[in-house]
Amino acid sequence: MILIADSGSTKTDWCVVDQEDLVQSVQTKGLNPFFLSEEEIGREFSTHLLSLINPREIRAVYFYGAGCVFEKVEIMRKIIMRHFHVEEVEVNTDLLAAARCSCGMEAGIACIMGTGSNSCFYDGQQIVQTVSPLGYILGDEGSGADLGKQLVKDLLKDMITPELKELFLRRFGLTLAEIMDRVYRQPLPNRFLASFAPFLSEHIEDPRIHTLALNRFKSFLRRNVMKYDYLHFHVHFVGSIAWHFKSVLEEAAADTGVKIGMVIKQPIDGLITYHSSDHTPPPVFFDI
Repeated sequence: MILIADSGSTKTDWCVVDQEDLVQSVQTKGLNPFFLSEEEIGREFSTHLLSLINPREIRAVYFYGAGCVFEKVEIMRKIIMRHFHVEEVEVNTDLLAAARCSCGMEAGIACIMGTGSNSCFYDGQQIVQTVSPLGYILGDEGSGADLGKQLVKDLLKDMITPELKELFLRRFGLTLAEIMDRVYRQPLPNRFLASFAPFLSEHIEDPRIHTLALNRFKSFLRRNVMKYDYLHFHVHFVGSIAWHFKSVLEEAAADTGVKIGMVIKQPIDGLITYHSSDHTPPPVFFDI
């Protein structure tokens, strides 16, 4: 049996597959090596993952993760090999997962829009062009962290209605001091900011919230997608933000001339199909 993992900054979906059949699926927290140390990731493996999955049944591991750029691949590979004594380990970026599950063996533009955001041009076998996402402080336009950051900025500077501000404060019970502490002093502020995305989705009919989301999605398209040959290829989106804000994303695409293809909530089903096929190419480690 093989183990396939799709890891974002917030959560990791793990699937045990035998031939084309899904045997088991479990979930752990996100394992982004940019935000977590080797020790923290190893602890998640030993204390959570191995209590759910029997490593002796696994012959190969295919791990796709946020933060798994070239210099982090060997770290993740070493952790996996330490906990799973398997014949084959492949570690790649979550961006390649998005491309493989949405484009398959066809060329196209693949985007991630979850806690963070990212994009690439995929030639049907490998990623051949990217625009650096720059992270949640300098970039990640249209991501959950970006939407949450903009919401907090507007809320604290009274750019949204008093009624909506009151709903937010009642929902999350946060003070200005607590927000500043979570953003500037506590670990994983990107996850904290992205946790406000459901609130935005629930109130998307509010004109200011709708405009906030629309503008951030337009920013993502203009600063990332439109750097590729978007006039001749469809643009596919993977991630919870793209899925839950699909109508606003489509509006942003219509305003910018971008042709949306598939919108997928999570790539794991497509990855199962991909790794069960006979034409899977060898591992590709792309330095982004």
